[in-house]
Amino acid sequence: MSIFSRLSDIVNSNINAIVAGAEDPRKIIRLIIQEMEDTLVEVRSSAVQTIAERKEIERRIATLSRDEAEWERKAELALTHGRDDLARGALQARTHLTRTREGLDAQHKQIVAGLSQQNDDIAKLQAKLAEAKAREQALLTRASIASSRVKLRERIFDDRIGNAFGRFEQIERNLDALEGRAESYDLGRRTLEQEIEGLEADSAVETELAAMRARLRGRKAAPENGAIEGPQAGPDDHQTRS
Repeated sequence: MSIFSRLSDIVNSNINAIVAGAEDPRKIIRLIIQEMEDTLVEVRSSAVQTIAERKEIERRIATLSRDEAEWERKAELALTHGRDDLARGALQARTHLTRTREGLDAQHKQIVAGLSQQNDDIAKLQAKLAEAKAREQALLTRASIASSRVKLRERIFDDRIGNAFGRFEQIERNLDALEGRAESYDLGRRTLEQEIEGLEADSAVETELAAMRARLRGRKAAPENGAIEGPQAGPDDHQTRS
C-alpha cells in the first residue's frame, strides 16, 4: 500500500468519525494536517531503515563476490595438481555462492527501486502538506462533501451486503483448504523440470572444467615455449663459436 492510500484511509476514517459527532470542521483540518505530518515522519524513518538494509546487502554481495573468486582460485589449484574431484567440488561451492549473490543482486535492485519510490512519495507528500496548510477553505469544502458521502455509503453498505461478502470469504477459505489438500500430495516429489535442471547443472560444471583445463594447459605451454626461444646457449653453441 502506498503512503497516499494509507493516508487517505486514515484521514477519511477520522473525518467520518468527527463529522458524525458534529465536531468543528477546523478540528478536522488540523487533524488532517497532523496525520500528514505524522505520516511524513514515519515514511522518513522507514527510508532510513531501508537504506541500512541496502548497505547490509551491498556488504554481503561484496563478500560473496570475494568468496566466488577464492573458490575459482582453489578450483584452478586443484586442477594443476591433477585433483579433478577437488576442482569439481570447488566449482560447485562457487556456483552455490553465485546463486546466492544473484538473489541478493535482485533484492538489491528492488530495494533501490523502493527507495526511489519513497523519495518521490516524500516529495509529493511534502507538496501536499504545504498545499493543505495553504488551502484550509478548500479542505472545509471537502469535509462537507465527505459528510455527504458518508451518509450515502451508510445506505449502500448495509448489513445485507456485509453478510454477502462474509459468505464469499467463507467460500474462499474452503477453496484454500481444498487447494492445500491437493498440493500436499506433491510434497517431497521431484518434478521432471527439477531432474533436468540437475542434469544441466552437472553438464555446466563439466563444461567449465574442460575450459579450465584448456586455460591451464595454455599457461603451462607458454613458459616452455619461452625457454626454447630464450637467449641462453648450450655447450655445443660455445664450441661452434670457437
